[in-house]
Amino acid sequence: MNDFSYLASGNYYFDSACQTLRPQSVIDAELKYYREYNACGGRVKYPWGERVDNEVNETRELLLNMLGLSAKKYAVAFTLNATTGINLVLQQVNDKDFTQIVTSDIEHNSVFLPSMTYARKTGLRRVVLSRDENGALVYKKEDLHKAIVILNTTSNIDGRNLINVKELAEDIHAQGGVLFLDACQTMGHNPELIKGVDFDALFASGHKMYAPSVGFVVIRKELLKKLDYFLLGGGTVGDVEKESFQLVEDPDTLYSRIEIGLQDYAAIIGLKEALSWRADFRTDDAKSADEYEQDLAKNLWQELKNIPELKLLYDQPSPVVSFYTDKIDSHTLGLYVAQQNIMCRTGYFCCHYYLKHLKAYPPLFRVSLGLHNTPEQIDFFVQSLKKILFNV
Repeated sequence: MNDFSYLASGNYYFDSACQTLRPQSVIDAELKYYREYNACGGRVKYPWGERVDNEVNETRELLLNMLGLSAKKYAVAFTLNATTGINLVLQQVNDKDFTQIVTSDIEHNSVFLPSMTYARKTGLRRVVLSRDENGALVYKKEDLHKAIVILNTTSNIDGRNLINVKELAEDIHAQGGVLFLDACQTMGHNPELIKGVDFDALFASGHKMYAPSVGFVVIRKELLKKLDYFLLGGGTVGDVEKESFQLVEDPDTLYSRIEIGLQDYAAIIGLKEALSWRADFRTDDAKSADEYEQDLAKNLWQELKNIPELKLLYDQPSPVVSFYTDKIDSHTLGLYVAQQNIMCRTGYFCCHYYLKHLKAYPPLFRVSLGLHNTPEQIDFFVQSLKKILFNV
């Protein structure tokens, strides 16, 4: 593809669940910032800075539009990455209105660990619920009573989606709780899943969306007003006296309360371009990003499920596929395919509790697809995998 023409031939990258490759236009957008208007935004009157502000605000608008949300109710703040955003918000939630924190068994450590530390700090009960084979949270309404609920919407293990997320949001709010969503895998693969969902905060990372490594938080403004702030500095305040300060109060810039320090403007501008690029993506036969990726996922799934030695974790096509085999250790398999310039991930994918302790799986092998991949690349990977399994 022309968008990835800078890639040397003979390289096969299948690790997009960790980070996607960047299309050329995203790289160009970052370089353009550095070369043409490399300035700080915020409280600035000169042209370069005003241009930065415009680009950043347009990125906020694109994200809200992508999620079907109103700027009157929600703000978009940029962070180092999603993990930073999760901790930045969760650890500053005042626990007085809640009795428990609820998460699920298939969470990435970026969710699982902060839920632990928050429970330890506040003394709230911590509950770990299960997800069914299709990704839905298994719960009773009373499980959600006055709960801070924090969950992924798409698993980085096998691509299962939180298919009951809209119903869940309604039930959580009816029980006096709040819903936090880790949407890292969803935003790059299936954003329609969470469009219009009535969440309280959503976290994601640009590096899983064909953008530079920048995080963002989409957060209800009412929640922003209630956080118990202890991480402060720079633009988070409107005024400071010797022994006191006033937080930013302007409803249009409430996001500043959690944008601590200088922002990575080049990355945010790259994110803007990535959002536009994915929305406009079309193959030669006019397939959208979602359609093309679904075709790739079906192709990969059909091939892998017909290899008898493989034990697949999920029985549906997905851009993220994990498996293991009794014939060879996954780490060794990863080394063998790497000799063919095939790049896949092995291990427990930061989901130690679920994979290693609850399910007692051996280290796994994960293949994750991106829009740079082609059917020919999948075929090369599958044929290489079959040869290795035949010879071990």
